[in-house]
Amino acid sequence: MRIEVKVPALPESVADATLAKWHKQAGQTVRRDENLVDLETDKVMLEVVAPQDGVLAEVKQSDGAVVKSGEVIAVIDTEAVAAAAPAAAKAETPPAAAKQAPEEKAGAAPLSPAVRKLVVEEAVDPAEISGSGKGGRITKGDVIRHLEHAAASSPSPAAAGGAVPPAGRSEQRVPMTRLRARIAERLVAAQHTAAMLTTFNEVNMQPVMELRKRYQDDFQKKHGIKLGFMSFFIKAATEALKQYPAVNASIDGGDVLYHNYFDVGVAVSTERGLVVPIVRDADALSFAALEQTVSDYGKRGREGKLSMEELTGGTFTITNGGVFGSLLSTPILNPPQSAILGMHKIAERAMVEDGQIVARPMMYLALSYDHRLVDGHDAVRFLVTIKDMLEDPARLLLQV
Repeated sequence: MRIEVKVPALPESVADATLAKWHKQAGQTVRRDENLVDLETDKVMLEVVAPQDGVLAEVKQSDGAVVKSGEVIAVIDTEAVAAAAPAAAKAETPPAAAKQAPEEKAGAAPLSPAVRKLVVEEAVDPAEISGSGKGGRITKGDVIRHLEHAAASSPSPAAAGGAVPPAGRSEQRVPMTRLRARIAERLVAAQHTAAMLTTFNEVNMQPVMELRKRYQDDFQKKHGIKLGFMSFFIKAATEALKQYPAVNASIDGGDVLYHNYFDVGVAVSTERGLVVPIVRDADALSFAALEQTVSDYGKRGREGKLSMEELTGGTFTITNGGVFGSLLSTPILNPPQSAILGMHKIAERAMVEDGQIVARPMMYLALSYDHRLVDGHDAVRFLVTIKDMLEDPARLLLQV
């Protein structure tokens, strides 16, 4: 029996998708629910799985093809036998899938689509690369460093007694990913449509750091996760949003839409680009629930496994450039939201307290906001409220 494999129903806001990477070739045996191909949309990477056991008899679209909901992309023969696979594979494998996927080390973390593509293109053995990602996962940066090290270790033509070729310059043209194109479109639109301003402040992180140090072991023992900084910022932000509802609102045509809930987006950097999964009803979650949710979003975001629903909506966004060493930045709004909070690197700086110069772990905070909706004094006081809560964390418990 021949079964058609179709593109799953795409969300209403997504018109089409791109076949990013086939994991099976025509003629190969497939198992039910096994991932056949990665499907890239403007926001997430989806997996198209086999509906039944059988042999992948036909691949109708190759890597890079643009497809729509319900379009047939492959055919599975549920009655075919594996012995027939080699001949079918040779005859029907699409050109883009001609390269064999690299063999992965037994017990090693699986390669992401982007890393797998790079090691195939560069003919690199993953077994020779030490992964720096979580659980020993190999990242794109690990592959690039491996290639650079290999190039640096190779003897030059001069050292080998040969002629030194003249220095050349090269360029590489690659298509922009759908996610990157969507990010570019939204960021440009935000700057063109919003009256965007940024206000800054700084916060002494010593009280939060001392609190984390005091309760870290007990927190981790009870909840199975570390107490980070993000839960403090989400808690402080939601309390500030309650006091300044315009910061949690959005403009809808000629109306202002005030939200009586607090869905906070947390920006996650991935190999494909920046994604912003949403922490729903963030004000009702405990510190442990916030840390678990953010950690889970970060892990699945880097693996390309976030759902469209998890990336849709949001009333306010927090982004943390400090994890990459950023000391100060002006984040761009995430439309249609009216504000975004930027966290930055914690650095010891000389501060004056009671007439004395002391060293304190300070962080710059940045709030970019839409001045069409949020007045300057509200934006400044909103940021001061977050500062006050972080410098006196008891306020988060007492909600004062």
